[in-house]
Amino acid sequence: MSAQDLGIDKLPRHVAIIMDGNGRWATDRGLKRVEGHRRGSEVVKRIIDFSKDIGIEVLTLYAFSEENWHRPQEEVRALMDILANYLSSEFERMVNEGLRLHTIGRTSALPKKVQDIINAGKEVTKKNTGMVFNLALSYGSREELVRAVREIAGDVSRGDISTDDIDEDLISDHLYTNDLPDPDLLIRTSGELRISNFMLYQIAYTELFITKTLWPDFTEEEYIEILKDYSGRERRYGRTGEQVRRES
Repeated sequence: MSAQDLGIDKLPRHVAIIMDGNGRWATDRGLKRVEGHRRGSEVVKRIIDFSKDIGIEVLTLYAFSEENWHRPQEEVRALMDILANYLSSEFERMVNEGLRLHTIGRTSALPKKVQDIINAGKEVTKKNTGMVFNLALSYGSREELVRAVREIAGDVSRGDISTDDIDEDLISDHLYTNDLPDPDLLIRTSGELRISNFMLYQIAYTELFITKTLWPDFTEEEYIEILKDYSGRERRYGRTGEQVRRES
């Protein structure tokens, strides 16, 4: 089924999702937090499939933040195991369905087993031309910006560029997302009204949608309604509505 069939007139190229609420979902049911993460991984599969089928070009999922390393080690280990098992089980499907695996973040901090699986996934999907499935892992936007500044400063000190060469495009070229379009739509589940150090530079003009639904309860039907809401918004980028309508 196409986006138009669903009543979505304007589809975002790049959707980013802060998948929040796994632990709360489990706690509310008297379960261990890890059970919420397992349930959440099942939702990931459905949202990937749906996004691909309707024509989303890039889907970024905030899977593990820099701050998440401070969680109890038992939970961190469980999250790494779920990630490794999920990716390993999805390789064949990603290849067959044309998905390309991409990651952003300080992935060198992940356990070697997880790094090896990620690298294998990138290798087997690198020639795919379908939707980019982008995982933010050990990701923090401030760390990303510090890293970019250091790289640019190094280029300046070596004489490769001058300070006059530094502009928005150059900064973007030094971010983890340098080969991806900025998100058009950012969805956060669980109702928390914060960005949580996620793509601070890239979401300057991104449309935001906050839902109170916990990630394990997030459905394709709610996703459709969010995309319809996005479709009805007017993205002005500092211009007046009249200017946008006249140029469209």
